[in-house]
Amino acid sequence: MRLALFDLDNTLLSGDSDYEWGQFLIERGVLGRAEYEAQNAAFFEQYKAGTLDIHEYLGFALRPLASHALHDLERWHEDFMASCIRPMINKAAFALVKRHRVAGDLCAVVTATNSFVTAPIARAFQITHLIATEPEIVNGRYTGRVAGTPCFREGKIERVEQWLAGLGHSLGAFPESVFYSDSLNDLPLLERVTRPVAVDPDPKLTAEAARLGWPVITLR
Repeated sequence: MRLALFDLDNTLLSGDSDYEWGQFLIERGVLGRAEYEAQNAAFFEQYKAGTLDIHEYLGFALRPLASHALHDLERWHEDFMASCIRPMINKAAFALVKRHRVAGDLCAVVTATNSFVTAPIARAFQITHLIATEPEIVNGRYTGRVAGTPCFREGKIERVEQWLAGLGHSLGAFPESVFYSDSLNDLPLLERVTRPVAVDPDPKLTAEAARLGWPVITLR
């Protein structure tokens, strides 16, 4: 059995679900445009540059979850999936995932974006396993805090190993493991699999993939 891991934002999706969730809430009048949009854009630039402080960002990104009841959040997310996410799922990305599923590979989405935003997206790709940043829930409400290790940079390796251990596996035990990602932030996990694949990569990952001889593909 092979292991197939997929980054989500700007890899399987032709856009960033976390960023677009913030924009969606602004358009719905849930968040104030001026302050939130400026902060969201600044964090997004830091992410692309590889300088993001994940804990600072999550304190910002999880705040809207803590400010609203779960039933309202879920209702908004249904609209978000229809209006924002499904247009970002293209045929090539869906076909890539399907090839791995049909081959019997163990598949998982591995993303820094929180599981509230990403769980329905993983289901849309028919991927059972989601390894994401987990927002803390107490008494049926999000607290705005993170539960456990954020699934970001080296944290992705930790979270993947925890998930695999629960299934009786380990990352190094797979004769073939592949990870698809667009981002320099995913270098730690890309370097741990037997087959790293750069997908529509950012400029820094493009350069690193060329230096190391990694395959580069497009799903656009």
